Amino acid sequence: MDVRLSSEQQALRDAAARLADDLGPKSVAELGDGARAAKLDTALEATGWRELRTPADGNRPLASAVEAAIVAEELGRGLADTSFLGPTLAAELRRRASAPPATVPETVLLTPDLSRLAVTGGAGEPCSGTAIDVQGITSALALAEVDGGHELVTVPVYGTSPSRDLTRPAAEVSGPPTGRPPGAQTPLSAADIEGWTAFVVALTCADLVGTMRGAVELACSYAGVRQQYGTAIGSFQSVQHMLADAHVSVEGSRSVALHAAWAADTLPAAQALDAAAVAKAYCARAARAVCETAIQVHGGIGNTWECLAHVHLRRALLSTQLLGGVGAHLDRVAARREIGGVPGGLR
Repeated sequence: MDVRLSSEQQALRDAAARLADDLGPKSVAELGDGARAAKLDTALEATGWRELRTPADGNRPLASAVEAAIVAEELGRGLADTSFLGPTLAAELRRRASAPPATVPETVLLTPDLSRLAVTGGAGEPCSGTAIDVQGITSALALAEVDGGHELVTVPVYGTSPSRDLTRPAAEVSGPPTGRPPGAQTPLSAADIEGWTAFVVALTCADLVGTMRGAVELACSYAGVRQQYGTAIGSFQSVQHMLADAHVSVEGSRSVALHAAWAADTLPAAQALDAAAVAKAYCARAARAVCETAIQVHGGIGNTWECLAHVHLRRALLSTQLLGGVGAHLDRVAARREIGGVPGGLR
């Protein structure tokens, strides 16, 4: 694996960073600015980044998982409050099922605990779960059991439900699927779903890295202007140590997240999921600590509606929960490496 970004990938990072900086929210109050959010959504749609995982020649995606992760990281850093994760996961699911690209914005339907894709027993049977990242979304993909695996079904999405993440609303869905995506599709095998899961976990890790970066940048900026005893708090050694530790956590998380994204396209499904599990266990634990550090540096204001620090933490908590948190992925790592001496790993 070559960890260096190509010139094209660096240009993609710069473009995503500019979009997030120009149109992302600069305060909690701006999260309610519909005009700004609409401009962000329009700009993201114009880039075509939601279609990065749609199929090209030979059913290979238009862009690599690393490139999708680059965009996810920058949008996470800027707390972009428009749908990217949901449509990207749906596009990847369609590609693996050899289904044609969606004609309307869509996301995926997960179980209520967000640990896996929602599954229905067949046509007409109810399907319930949580549709994620539903800003501007009216449809979600779920799985239906068929001979030889699973096939895709669509379920309607109406409105939004309260979510801990203020930048990516969710929706509770309950009812029978409305049908199958038009066009032919191939039943998804267990390996297909495992490979899709590895990609999803890698993308959530990239979002966690971006969220951490944004939190550290926010805290460093505040530490440079907030004064106590006539001097900036950033000059205090204790604050410097806190922010230095946070920076180290971000850099470690970026490395392991990039490896997981590379593995999603390069390694067999089981090995890719192993790499993703290592990344998620590391990034999720680091993200909570880093975002809480950012809040601590801000002091009491960090938990108020006047500051974005807690919005970073809220976003990190949702990304942590998607497809399993620290415990679930540590269990997989321990079991695969036969750590703990008991089936299932450490308990």
